[in-house]
Amino acid sequence: MDQLRKPAGNRPGATGAGRRIYDLLRAQIADGMLPPGARAPSTRALASELGVSRTTVTAAYEQLAAEGFLVTALGRVARIASPLVPPAPAGVAAGRRARSAPSLSEFGRRVVGLDMPAPPQAEPVRFDFLYGAVASRDFPTLAWRRACQAELLHQQDSLSYAPPEGEASLRRALQGYLRRARGLACEAGQILVVHGSQQAIDLCARLLLDVGDAFAFEDPGYLMARRCFEATGARCLATPVDGHGLDTASLPEDDRVRLVYVTPSHQFPLGGVLPIGRRLDLLQWARRHDAWIIEDDYDGEFRYGQRPIDTLRSIDTDGRVIYVGTFSKALSPQLRLGYLVLPPELVPVFRQTKRLADRHAPVLEQRALASLIESGAYERHVRRMRRENERRRAALLDGVARYLPGDAEVSGTAAGLHVVLWLPSLRPRDESALVAAARRRGVGVYPVSPLFAGARSHGRSRPAGLVLGYASLTVEQIRQGMRILGAVMAVSFSILGTGQR
Repeated sequence: MDQLRKPAGNRPGATGAGRRIYDLLRAQIADGMLPPGARAPSTRALASELGVSRTTVTAAYEQLAAEGFLVTALGRVARIASPLVPPAPAGVAAGRRARSAPSLSEFGRRVVGLDMPAPPQAEPVRFDFLYGAVASRDFPTLAWRRACQAELLHQQDSLSYAPPEGEASLRRALQGYLRRARGLACEAGQILVVHGSQQAIDLCARLLLDVGDAFAFEDPGYLMARRCFEATGARCLATPVDGHGLDTASLPEDDRVRLVYVTPSHQFPLGGVLPIGRRLDLLQWARRHDAWIIEDDYDGEFRYGQRPIDTLRSIDTDGRVIYVGTFSKALSPQLRLGYLVLPPELVPVFRQTKRLADRHAPVLEQRALASLIESGAYERHVRRMRRENERRRAALLDGVARYLPGDAEVSGTAAGLHVVLWLPSLRPRDESALVAAARRRGVGVYPVSPLFAGARSHGRSRPAGLVLGYASLTVEQIRQGMRILGAVMAVSFSILGTGQR
């Protein structure tokens, strides 16, 4: 049994000994030192040799037998199973000829071909103006913990799968909240709880678009939504955006268009609010084309100086609008809870598709959230966050005025948790160099160009731009970050600016 000995300094001890014996025997079987059909060492002898209990060795043998590496029978000596095809060592696999591309569905091939946004950088920076992020210290930890504890202590008859549409308590709470806060009247049965707004958008794409269809989309707009729709094989009809949001006069008259995606309460990323005239034009366009309107109300709760704008869905009399809501901005994007308010005729198919995707959203979190809404704690939290983010926004605007070049312009300041910073002295192609230079100094900023769908996104018709989120930073961090960004720009402008035109 010398082949089973381990170096003196690495003998298996009591902790993890069974796993080490199992790994050792598997390795000896894989490299042929214990060939197929050979007798395995007796458990008693191996235990004595390795200085462990026989029970430990027996447990390792039982695991090997269960996996098919050993053949055992009552009263007989264990033998190495035959034949065996051991997995190749890691170094060998790397040297083999590369496998051909995997066989994928048409949908899979489209997804592979999409230019997806990169996830946030693994290396953190000191001052990260990442849009979509919120401050962990703002999360209502105590209220959330109390709500979760109360639900955990609530005795259920059994633990089983929940309804795909979501917990009834949360849908009832949302029904009341949407009427109070967003002017949206609906039945609880029209609400479908999902894993954040991204799943809501994905469900809309899968159920409402086919290959060869077309969809109208704000340009610039939310890239992950556009990619969801494009993955179906439908064609994007980029529709321009101005200071008031979607330019409804430019909506396509293509007979293949099946839906339009809009962010009317705070256009992403430019920040315009769609006025009532354009809202009515949009509804008439949808009626004329028998098309759906996807209203993404991703941060409509955060409007400064005035009450939040009522939803587009609140004036829809034809049942054309599918409303998408989320808790990612008010609570946390890591919570992964959002919801849809659906026209009645779409409720059954959306519920069934949600059930096929992942059964349902997490039940404990749904019930805890329902408790926060019903108690009023959620709305108190939103009001507090609105005040706090208004302070952050003021610090950002002050930093732009104090530290950045005089021609810098900011849009989208009336609402939301981000702004767009325009830099007339630079071209769109300069954005990546500026972003990289800022990151080297510990400041995270993000280019606006990837959010444009049309060819004009890299043309001379607009300047370079950065999207700056401020909800995850303190007022002091915003000030320091803007001061450093101003210093970076002073250097970058001399390199990238007029000399390159």
